[in-house]
Amino acid sequence: MTGYHEERLAELLAALPMPPQGWVQAAQELPRLRAEVDRLVQRAEADAAFRQALLDDLEAALRHEGVEPTKPVIARLRHVLDS
Repeated sequence: MTGYHEERLAELLAALPMPPQGWVQAAQELPRLRAEVDRLVQRAEADAAFRQALLDDLEAALRHEGVEPTKPVIARLRHVLDS
């Protein structure tokens, strides 16, 4: 960072408006959701019946596993399962 000191960078960041609450909440939930999706993918790779249940009715299978079938979770799982 040429020409900027940490203090100046802190001032610039502090001048930014607060992000929308939805962005903050999504950022807080993202690590947990990634871990959950990774767990489901690993399980689907190891368990053909579970993989088939995901393919047959992804939303129902997610709810059964206690995972809210949000658009990002569904999109990620579909991408991985279709590969």
